[in-house]
Amino acid sequence: MASYLEFEKPIAELEARIVELRETADSHDGTLDIEAEVARLQSKADRLLREAYSKLTPWQKTQVARHPERPHLKDYIAGFVDDFLPLAGDRAFADDQAIVGGFGRIGGRRVMVIGHEKGDDTASRIRHNFGMAKPEGYRKAIRLMRLADRFSLPVITLIDTAGAFPGVQAEERGQAEAIARSTEQCLALGVPLVAAIVGEGGSGGAVALAAANRVLMFEHAIYSVISPEGASGILWRGPEKAADAAEAMKITAQDLEKLGVVDRIVPEPIGGAQRDRATAIAALGSAIEEELASLAGQEPAALLTQRRAKFLAIG
Repeated sequence: MASYLEFEKPIAELEARIVELRETADSHDGTLDIEAEVARLQSKADRLLREAYSKLTPWQKTQVARHPERPHLKDYIAGFVDDFLPLAGDRAFADDQAIVGGFGRIGGRRVMVIGHEKGDDTASRIRHNFGMAKPEGYRKAIRLMRLADRFSLPVITLIDTAGAFPGVQAEERGQAEAIARSTEQCLALGVPLVAAIVGEGGSGGAVALAAANRVLMFEHAIYSVISPEGASGILWRGPEKAADAAEAMKITAQDLEKLGVVDRIVPEPIGGAQRDRATAIAALGSAIEEELASLAGQEPAALLTQRRAKFLAIG
């Protein structure tokens, strides 16, 4: 059963009515002709969906970016990464499954793929810690980026996290240092690095994988230094002003493209990536292939210079 957001309630009611009508027709062995009514309701639902998604507020985009039915890292890997070979562990402490990475091929090109995995049911969300990485996760990412650099393989990162894990144990093991080192490693790569914000891009937990030559962002994804609820808590002493914080922080793909933080917006199907996962996954795969082609053949020094200049120019 589809999961609807608060602003999608009118659409949910129409689609529920369509399901009821079709079930009624099935139970009457085709003696009732309801196709005209179904077509009318479907047309109205489609129109409401287009209207709603054409004028989403930053807070509504935040809800869409967090939708549990959006594609996750494993879906993108299955959709456009061939011959994926996962690599585990940071070779120092543990294997953090909030960050998954390994070798693969995109469009026939050998690459290293690294990204956040949130999980899609209770068991997998717990196993992947809801995509919130601990220090060993970022140290694994560093290890894989260095491995890619050693073998001259482009790096693809897919970002979808509310932020790095904030627990005491993570701080004891050097969370801030691990995030800083991962960001530093992104900037030091001599191979192309293409990052894509596919859902939430939260705080340093996202930047640690996103200091790239080219930063892509899904149309309804968000990217921010802190969550809207966190900003509301700091500024207004509570989460009630989260919508106002989202508006003020300029967290949408459209705002961030204007500010030069992201380089390209990847369109989503009407209703968001969660409504048509296959189309969204294909669109992202094509965009990544195009960006890899544009960066192919560049010398390591040129890639490094371009990447650093890009981030020094922000702000």
